[in-house]
Amino acid sequence: MNSTSNRYAQLRQQQVALAAQVDLSDALSGLPARIAGIDSGFEDAGRTTLSAAVLLDSASLTPLESTLARLPTALPYIPGLLSFRELPAALQALAQLSHAPQLVLVDGHGIAHPRGLGIAAHLGVLTALPCIGVAKSRLVGDYDEPGPLQGDHSPLMLKGRQVGWVLRSKPRCKPLFVSPGHRVSLEACLPLVRECLRGYRLPEPTRLADRLASRR
Repeated sequence: MNSTSNRYAQLRQQQVALAAQVDLSDALSGLPARIAGIDSGFEDAGRTTLSAAVLLDSASLTPLESTLARLPTALPYIPGLLSFRELPAALQALAQLSHAPQLVLVDGHGIAHPRGLGIAAHLGVLTALPCIGVAKSRLVGDYDEPGPLQGDHSPLMLKGRQVGWVLRSKPRCKPLFVSPGHRVSLEACLPLVRECLRGYRLPEPTRLADRLASRR
């Protein structure tokens, strides 16, 4: 095994160890006052990671503040190891907010991951913040296509265990893949995300972060 392969194997072992720390009990009784959305993109042909954090007031879902963080990209794209690529800049963007969020929605997966540690779970374990993954595409699992109406959903299953939900967030749009990251239960993550929808495919926290991270 060469040094690069050995490094990736060590990162996968680290994921297994961190996944054992994921807490799927509910730290929240409902939508808290301050919610953040996190998303990341890349500049300079992938050499720079750009992460955006947007803090919103949950009552109105209007943004209170936003931050951007740029860091040299630490890792090439390796399926299943995306959090190690994006997390350094995402953590910096989150730390730059003047008020800590009480819930974080992350563009990416929570426990719906080959080793149970998508970026939302990874971020949650490192920060101890309640986190939910809201991904645009499937990484793992099987599901039945949800109904056509907004709010229709079906379970996302992996090896006989439910790891998330497939949510029709907007009619005539591809569904989202919602999974708990940390300190949020499988049962609670779906209604919390649905409360953040405002007529777009993405919930407001990650939609606004996506706009910043994509420079739109």
